[in-house]
Amino acid sequence: MKEQATSEDISFILENQFVRSSAAETASPKLGAAFDAKWVVIGISLAVVAVLALVPFCFMIWQSFHTPETATSPSTFTFENYVTAYTNPETVAIFWNSVQFALGGSFLAFVIGTALAWMNERTNTPMRRLFFALSIVPLIIPSILFTISWIMLASPKIGLLNTWAMAAFGLSAPPFNIYSMWGMIWVDGLHYSPMAFLLMSSAFRAMDPSLEESAVMSGSSILNTLWRITLKLAFPAIVATVLTLFVRAIESFEVPALLGLPGGIQVFTSAIYQAIHQYPSQIGLAASYSVILLLLTTGGIYVQARISASGNKYATVTGKGFRPRTIDLGVWRYFTLAIFIVYFLLIVILPFLVLLWSSLQKFYAPPSMEALSRITLDGYRYILGSDTIRAAALNSLWMSITTATVVMLLASVVCWIVVKTKIRGRWLLDNLASLPMVFPGLVLGVSIMIFYLTFDIGIYGTFWIILLAYITRFLPYGLRYSTTSMLQIHKDLEESAGMSGASWFTVFRRIILPLLKPGLVAGWIYVMIVSIRELSTSILLYSPGNEVISIVIWELWENGQYVELSALSVLFILMLLVLVGIAQMAGKRFGVKES
Repeated sequence: MKEQATSEDISFILENQFVRSSAAETASPKLGAAFDAKWVVIGISLAVVAVLALVPFCFMIWQSFHTPETATSPSTFTFENYVTAYTNPETVAIFWNSVQFALGGSFLAFVIGTALAWMNERTNTPMRRLFFALSIVPLIIPSILFTISWIMLASPKIGLLNTWAMAAFGLSAPPFNIYSMWGMIWVDGLHYSPMAFLLMSSAFRAMDPSLEESAVMSGSSILNTLWRITLKLAFPAIVATVLTLFVRAIESFEVPALLGLPGGIQVFTSAIYQAIHQYPSQIGLAASYSVILLLLTTGGIYVQARISASGNKYATVTGKGFRPRTIDLGVWRYFTLAIFIVYFLLIVILPFLVLLWSSLQKFYAPPSMEALSRITLDGYRYILGSDTIRAAALNSLWMSITTATVVMLLASVVCWIVVKTKIRGRWLLDNLASLPMVFPGLVLGVSIMIFYLTFDIGIYGTFWIILLAYITRFLPYGLRYSTTSMLQIHKDLEESAGMSGASWFTVFRRIILPLLKPGLVAGWIYVMIVSIRELSTSILLYSPGNEVISIVIWELWENGQYVELSALSVLFILMLLVLVGIAQMAGKRFGVKES
């Protein structure tokens, strides 16, 4: 299909060569030489990327050296923010809490995900393909909804698991306390274990199993082979996975805000949020905390890159073909199947069921015959009848579609410049476009807020500032999808079209974009899904009347409207599942293949 499309595009260009040549002859040669759309596009792309990625970051650093401006006192230069951020005993506690939470959450996610990946890729566990297909479902559930569901399950006061455990075992106190460091680690690690599962599954799938087979045939046990051979060969993938999970955990906002703050546990993201919402707003202190958080994420990504670059010595795949063989677990395969079922129960079924049950009550109550008699659809009537919620849903849909479209178009141009041209300094453009990847969502929100408060051009408090934040945040992910497809386009196609008289714009529109279509569609789908559930960036930039659906969920929780929140959560999850289904059908239509 790709070759056919390419031939048609080149034929079109050749057929119209003489028309363009005639037009070119009548045009001024000097004007044609002076004006080249390619350089205009390159210049605009450089300017846009610089404004999106670099300028807000610079102003965040600038604000970290200033006092807050009030009606009675102007902002002044100071080192006090950094003195507070680096020497205050509370900051030491915040730092330790952040590291402890990130290490614990990433370790738990890694252990669960790796164990499941090994069972799925290396053993004969039944229904492996089904569980791999279902692995994307937990990632669809937004973190705030997953956290709220586990509050309803394990809260000391209203948690269903505590209620059942106390009734079943005659306990005088609830055995689980979700408002603790262990509760934060449990919820975050469990929610992001599918990410570790997908990453480690790819590593196990690409690994030559001959060494493992030789060890088993030599009498080594399955667990000993796993520990001494499989995991050692997968060391680069393990480090990359753990660091990815660590960076994601340390920038997490939902779990620390919903579980940490009620339990008196502060991390950097929650400290930044509270500093912004003080009066007067401690923007400088928030910026100082943001710098620390940014250093932690940058360090993690740097170490990950260095480990990945030195991973050749662990390579096991050669030019020789191999056929992965599964390990026969015997009767133990039913035990691993049970592990998969329990895992899916904890991560999908229980969270969804508790939200569904709560949405059918007049007020939140644990399951009982009395509560069963009070089942009502009032929560859904409230959600469907609310103009505010309906507007927020439309805002989120519009925002996600626009973000995905702009990100992928901009990413395609940036990717073409970096991959297909020899322009000096193109590496700088690549680094600038990838810079937001190290920005935690809340830090990005702080930097954009500071910039557009300092230079008020009329977009602060509107949809446009949230849209700019989304485009900035997800541009690096769009580049990942575009680069893979761009590398597969041979330069001969562009050169042939150019020699036929086609302009750069025509080549890009008729040749490059059609061949990039699978990567663009895949990236568009991903960016749309993640932007529609984004909270950490939006929470500092929205204003009343401009809410998105994640903000409405946050406000319902703060207002204690648990029934209405649960109803909205159920509808939101179902909507995301439908969107993912539609996106997958669209992906197949445009030739997107699952990796």
